[in-house]
Amino acid sequence: MFNKIKQDINVVFERDPAARTRWEILTTYPGVHALLIHRMSHYIWKHQFYWLARFTSHLARWFTGIEIHPGATIGRRVFIDHGMGIVIGETAVIGDDCTLYHGVTLGGTSWNKGKRHPTLENGVVIGAGAKVLGPITVGAGAKIGSNAVVVKDVPVGATAVGIPARIIDDEAIKQRKTMAEKMGFSAYAISDDMNDPMTKAIHALLDHTAKQDQQLQLITQQLSKLGADIESEVEIGKAFDVNSIKGI
Repeated sequence: MFNKIKQDINVVFERDPAARTRWEILTTYPGVHALLIHRMSHYIWKHQFYWLARFTSHLARWFTGIEIHPGATIGRRVFIDHGMGIVIGETAVIGDDCTLYHGVTLGGTSWNKGKRHPTLENGVVIGAGAKVLGPITVGAGAKIGSNAVVVKDVPVGATAVGIPARIIDDEAIKQRKTMAEKMGFSAYAISDDMNDPMTKAIHALLDHTAKQDQQLQLITQQLSKLGADIESEVEIGKAFDVNSIKGI
């Protein structure tokens, strides 16, 4: 118990550059207070003193602005930054080394008994205002963008953004950046998770250009196999001439 408390305090130094002393963390960090009280209320809940456990968590909510059901399971070295408005449901499971920012909801989508809240595997980071809903699993090391609404499983190490959340394709992002550099286009201030129509149009153009570039490479490879000299501009012109191809 005390070892977990020590880890909860130490992890703040790792993830919050504003932290200065252990005394400051222990007395002024609501995320740490909420976790400390949850450890106690969860212990009481496990021993089936349900009303007392709920009342204890209710006091924690009143003092910290963070609502954690005493039935929720929370691992080691979990960091709640700022914390105001966080809601964690009864059957939620949070693994080790996870980070939650303010306004996060780990909620349910059903009134049925049983498992109805998310499971976060180790090392998950959930951005401010994100909603993770239902008995889904967020894989280890995954990241959820701010204000995202997640209702489906998130693979290990993936990044989910948007409403409803979608998985960002890292390969597609790399391809867009490479194509933008080749075209001399700067994508500064345009991120892949933006919903702006102009941004989406630019991404679509970059994807289309990348696809055409791949198709042209395939064509030149096939022409080279047919004997065309694609090193010369003149020969390239001939290579794309229908009559020249027929003659080959």
